[in-house]
Amino acid sequence: MKRKHAKTLALLFKHPVSGGVRFDDAMALLRDLGASVETNREGSRIGVVLFGQVRVLHKPHPSPTMDKGAVASLRDWLAINGVRP
Repeated sequence: MKRKHAKTLALLFKHPVSGGVRFDDAMALLRDLGASVETNREGSRIGVVLFGQVRVLHKPHPSPTMDKGAVASLRDWLAINGVRP
């Protein structure tokens, strides 16, 4: 795993939940883990296929950072599937 992805993963698992996780960095991390990303969803929704599961994430706008709820949800999904910093 690249150092940048490792930093993003550590930021996702930071306590308390960080509000400074950039969405593009999180998507790059998921791609590095082997996810396929479907951008042809309605509106600003993005489908992510990883661990044999499909998750729909909301691309934040106008800010490039994810809100704390989205970060916590992504962190929980990764932890359940054995991905930790």
